Amino acid sequence: MIWTGVIALLVVTCSTAGLVDPRVYAQETQNWALQGQGQDIGNLLAVVALVVTAVRYRSGSARAGLLWLGTLLYLIYAFTVYAMAVHLNYLFLLYVAVLGLSSWAVLNHVGQVRSGAFTFPGGHPRTVAAWTLIATGVLFAVLWLSELVPALVTGQTPASLTEAGLWVNPIHVIDLALVLPAFIASGIASLRQQHAGLFWLAPWLAFSVLMGSSIIGAMLLMTAAGEGSTVPPMVMVSVVVLASLAACWAYLRGTTMAEVHEAQSSDDWPVVPAGLSRR
Repeated sequence: MIWTGVIALLVVTCSTAGLVDPRVYAQETQNWALQGQGQDIGNLLAVVALVVTAVRYRSGSARAGLLWLGTLLYLIYAFTVYAMAVHLNYLFLLYVAVLGLSSWAVLNHVGQVRSGAFTFPGGHPRTVAAWTLIATGVLFAVLWLSELVPALVTGQTPASLTEAGLWVNPIHVIDLALVLPAFIASGIASLRQQHAGLFWLAPWLAFSVLMGSSIIGAMLLMTAAGEGSTVPPMVMVSVVVLASLAACWAYLRGTTMAEVHEAQSSDDWPVVPAGLSRR
């Protein structure tokens, strides 16, 4: 709970400041500032998810640990963008702190969450969850490449970079290098009934829900600011969010944890109590 409490406090501080203090994004273009504020909205939703899953896992819900990891993955993504692609402001060290703490929390606790003997569902829930991840990964890869490849061939800067005032979009980099391959690889591995794929399905689906929610928040802000019509992409992202949420819920319903391992210190992520190991 210590990890969760510190990270949640820092995220709330950064995101609240980003939403109410004009100094935070004063050096950004309007487009990039609105995207940052959309991410701030998503971050506040992520804080709720982070705290709720931490409490649920501490009280015995094995499945909550999977969602906790997915929420941390989202925060790693979000605060990599803040730390690398927002002009230096008074929140910079907090951005770095959230990025570091979230990364170390995953590294320190993923082995412990995986150490439980999870029984993952087969059949329809697994197939739907896997194909939802694969389809999402392919969809966004095609979207980004359809923008980047013509720009690389013609030598013209994509309009999205000009509007955001960026040299390179860090979202393209993180998605194409890490996140989208992870979506596709996890989906394929789970279809092959490989444990690594089955384990990572729920965290990545939770990540997809949170990331999509932040994108919708940014699009709503852009529409309100007269940045152009965002209805078509908003509908597309909303479908992705709803599909990911439904697939994650169905997959977790069939996921159980058959055994519990030795408890660790009170400063560490708590293991599931024996009497509640199948919740």
